Amino acid sequence: MTERLTPGDTAPDFSLTNDAGEQVTLSGLRGKKVILYFYPAAMTPGCTTQACDFSESLDSLRGAGYEVLGVSKDAPAKLAKFRERDSLTLTLLSDEDLAVHKAYAAYGTKKLYGKEVEGVLRSTFVIDEDGKVELAQYNVKATGHVAKLRRDLGLD
Repeated sequence: MTERLTPGDTAPDFSLTNDAGEQVTLSGLRGKKVILYFYPAAMTPGCTTQACDFSESLDSLRGAGYEVLGVSKDAPAKLAKFRERDSLTLTLLSDEDLAVHKAYAAYGTKKLYGKEVEGVLRSTFVIDEDGKVELAQYNVKATGHVAKLRRDLGLD
């Protein structure tokens, strides 16, 4: 497993397909602050709660200079359905081969119902305008995470 990222690390660059079939690269967002969050699966209860929370906070996050990107292993077509079904306004990215998940150490061993399994580690990264990790949070909770992140960023 890749070593966990910490503040000051260079965020691994990536090129992923979004829910509209377009390529999005981290390097293409230089000059902007980015909130990059990894979630297990589109259209599941916890992931829907988290995505809706980010969507509801998107205007104020963008007003504070942040672009929000959600990453899952789902195909772009499923992400498009997720976006439409829940009226999501943030960008959703597809990482079907898990390469970006692994580069960010957002995939690995976790406990699920008392058993150790390999899977997506719900994680959030704040990346500054120069591509450096400002904040790295692993194993976050779906519910209440956006409110906590806003407090951590001094936005509330």
